[in-house]
Amino acid sequence: MFKIIKYLKQSLPAIMLIILLLMLQAVCDLSLPDYTSRIINVGVQQGGIEYAVPTAIRKEEFENILMFLNREEKQEVLNHYEWINHEDIKNEKQRQKYPILQNEDIYILKEDTDVKALESILAKPILTNYLLTANTEEAKQIQVGLQKNLPQNLQGISLLEILKTMDEKQLELIRNQMNDQLNAMPESIILQTAIASIKMEYQTIGINVDQLQTNYIAFAGLKMLGIALLSMIATIIVGFLGARTSAKFAKTLRHEVYQKTLSFSTTEFKKFGVASLITRTTNDIQQVQQVMVFTLRILFYAPIIGVGGVIKALSANSSMAWIIAVAVVTVMSLMVVMFGLIMPKFKMVQKQIDRLNQVTREILTGIPVIRAFSTQKKEEKRFDVANKNLRNTSLFVGRAMGVMMPTMMLVMNSISILIVWKGSHGINDGIMQVGDMLAFIQYTMQIVMSFLMVSMFSIMFPRANVSASRIGEILEEVPVVRNKENPKTFSKRIQGLVEFKNVSFRYPDSDEDVLTDITFTAEPGKTTAFIGSTGSGKSTLVNLIPRFFDVTEGEILVDGVNIQDVLLEDLHQKIGFVPQKGILFSGTILSNIRYGNDQTTMEEVEKAAQIAQATSFIAEKKEKYDSIVAQGGTNVSGGQKQRLSIARAIATNPEIYIFDDSFSALDFKTDHELRKALKKETANATVLIVAQRINTILHADQIIVLNEGKIVGKGTHKELLKTCKIYQEIAESQLTKEELTNE
Repeated sequence: MFKIIKYLKQSLPAIMLIILLLMLQAVCDLSLPDYTSRIINVGVQQGGIEYAVPTAIRKEEFENILMFLNREEKQEVLNHYEWINHEDIKNEKQRQKYPILQNEDIYILKEDTDVKALESILAKPILTNYLLTANTEEAKQIQVGLQKNLPQNLQGISLLEILKTMDEKQLELIRNQMNDQLNAMPESIILQTAIASIKMEYQTIGINVDQLQTNYIAFAGLKMLGIALLSMIATIIVGFLGARTSAKFAKTLRHEVYQKTLSFSTTEFKKFGVASLITRTTNDIQQVQQVMVFTLRILFYAPIIGVGGVIKALSANSSMAWIIAVAVVTVMSLMVVMFGLIMPKFKMVQKQIDRLNQVTREILTGIPVIRAFSTQKKEEKRFDVANKNLRNTSLFVGRAMGVMMPTMMLVMNSISILIVWKGSHGINDGIMQVGDMLAFIQYTMQIVMSFLMVSMFSIMFPRANVSASRIGEILEEVPVVRNKENPKTFSKRIQGLVEFKNVSFRYPDSDEDVLTDITFTAEPGKTTAFIGSTGSGKSTLVNLIPRFFDVTEGEILVDGVNIQDVLLEDLHQKIGFVPQKGILFSGTILSNIRYGNDQTTMEEVEKAAQIAQATSFIAEKKEKYDSIVAQGGTNVSGGQKQRLSIARAIATNPEIYIFDDSFSALDFKTDHELRKALKKETANATVLIVAQRINTILHADQIIVLNEGKIVGKGTHKELLKTCKIYQEIAESQLTKEELTNE
């Protein structure tokens, strides 16, 4: 995978933006459970009062609370409150907000106060004051217990009145005793009881506590809605950028693979196979694209949400951290098992896709032969074997992945039950609130989901990694036939001269030479023909000129320059090549003739078609040169296909013509007319013809006879009849005695 990551360089800005947006999304998603907890804890249970710090309190009540503070704490609290005298008040809004101001003075909390810090000072004094004055059952029990310890003469007097008569040392002693008792209580109970006391004080002052609760819940809900909306926007943008980046990445890979494939020689095509090259360009790149989308959208997000979830969960309640550890270990164990089972299968899947493509391609291209020999059943069985192998492996992978999701859901639900069980005990003991437990569940689910995302990636990655390796093999392959770093240019003085000097060639997978010590010269304005028995190396020889292969020994010169020293593009511009099997492309007759040169004029196209003897059948078509040619030229005959291939070569006006047995599909009359017209057109060009029929090359300036890859004869037709036994045998097998005598 890392071999092809370099093709993402152009998308780095988009990737950085995606990461930033994912961080924003994670922050939003991690904030929502906290707001849920606040709505339940503060909005529902505490009536919208967040801190155990009163924003407004009666003077008498405030002074009672101050009794339970030491001198420094008392001064700190007084610094954060403002006294409002009910007789001197001029702010009508304050009078409406606090109806008690009609009769009593109050203290109001200043706006710039650090409420959280002040809560740590006021929570216990407020609770103490509540316990000494409230009418609840718990408070009355505490009050009765304290009064029993008082002297007889103080019985029936308010505890607060008694405390007010005490000096500072006595008060400090009482404070310490009360604090010792309160320290044994859970902090959450202290805060909630203090807040309950503040709520009763608000009711006494005249504050609408129901409206206070409604406002808190509504405001928190609006915040959650805004955060969820922001998360949604970030998610949409990330999805858009991720899809675009991965699609661009896939497009770049396809382009690079296609460009590299175009540079391959026949050697590389044999090494990889056409079916495999197609699979790598389509299916493999698609697999990489899919995992890239997952990476950009999910994999980058998972660690952020996972780490953030751990931090948030531990801050909510560290006593249940072991539950997170259990969840993570369980998910990781499942992931390792699945990874070990599925990864080897993914490698098999890609190879089986190659095999299925290969079989399908062979069957579809060979349908005429299959039907002719009635082997449909045999080919069906061959296809079924490849198809079933792929099906069985894919089923295994699919079933394994199908089992994983329910298993993960079981783990998540089990963890939720464990949290509820543990949290319910905490709530019962007063060390946890309901909102905290729900928030912990949400954070734990986020953590588990992050590992689930990673586990899903671990399943997708092996297949994508196999595909990426297969793509990398193509991109890293060094073609056997390639341009040199400092290429030469052709001489302008000579045009079309072809020289073979002691050329030998063997295929990469062969132990024997196909051609041995081939030496000859093909001059401009002359025709050089090659003839010999099947397998003698004729086609291989002419395929060396355009460098479809490179020679094993010796050298080939064109215009006095070794063809390995010049650019392949420059070499191919000099050559008009007509292969043994005519190949046409989907389009029109016109586009096929112009295939070698888009700038060819209509006049030149018509001239090329006339020389190739193609005008007769073109004229019969309704749309003439605009007639549609199907893929592979399946809607034209073999002879028509061959003539269009010849016309395509003529239209480029090359210096060197190579006809690799290109006249075999033509009848004798058309063959004769074509060669006659071609001779005029190629008067100044070098013509090389591979032929099976002697009639095609009777008038060649030079005929080279090949046998088992060696030159066994060289000369004109008449000369070879006298000097070359193999040529004589070929001539006698194709011509009558009268034709031999006449020739």
